[in-house]
Amino acid sequence: MPEPKKRIFIGLIVFTVFLITAITVGLYLIPYIGLRNIHPLAPAVVCVTMGLVIGTLIVGVALLITTLMAGKEIFFASKLRGVVVEVLFPIMIVVGKLLGISKEKIQQSFVEVNNLLVRAKCNSSRPERILLLMPHCLQFSDCGIKITSDVNKCQACGKCKIKDLVELAHRYKVHLSVATGGTLARRRVAEAKPQAIIAVACERDLTSGIQDSYPLPVIGILNDRPFGPCFNTSVDISKVAEALEFLAAGGRETRGSKR
Repeated sequence: MPEPKKRIFIGLIVFTVFLITAITVGLYLIPYIGLRNIHPLAPAVVCVTMGLVIGTLIVGVALLITTLMAGKEIFFASKLRGVVVEVLFPIMIVVGKLLGISKEKIQQSFVEVNNLLVRAKCNSSRPERILLLMPHCLQFSDCGIKITSDVNKCQACGKCKIKDLVELAHRYKVHLSVATGGTLARRRVAEAKPQAIIAVACERDLTSGIQDSYPLPVIGILNDRPFGPCFNTSVDISKVAEALEFLAAGGRETRGSKR
């Protein structure tokens, strides 16, 4: 059975396809008589064209769902990720709003589906070309050290997860960067020129970051917010380590890893 976040995405996409098909058929039936007045073959031409468009949409969504369920590449997984990032997600927000589904749940679903598609089509990345991109709110709020310019300034006091992330970056020899916002995050990506990104953030920042970084593969990990948003947040280090192992191994399962 699909996971809850995945179910939201699949349900929204199936409903969206049904809605688009119904609207398209309705738009065809209304001017049907007028089309016959233009040319006797006009209705048939329009019908075939619309059928091809709807058929392509249905086949594409079916391949996408199959890829998500199988957890491995089915034909054009990388292209399907582009469709999700650039086309389907904005539609999902609108359709979800009509159905009363919160934007946050849809964003969580988007991040989950994006991660699955990245994993389905994963080429190995050299450690030095993997970027760990972290939000500044992971740093202990009363810390007086500015780590956004250099994370190695961390004094490893252990009051926040930055210490663990620095150790992880050194162990895997990957680049670790802490950004204060979307503008700085985009600059860090442009400077690092990574082959792949592992990003930690809230739903809003992760979804916008995945969209901004496309076609770069991004594995998104939601942060924990025990004190509310943007303040002394945390992250499950084991999830970051598993994502690092997965990318470095080119998508092959590693000992002790878990999906």
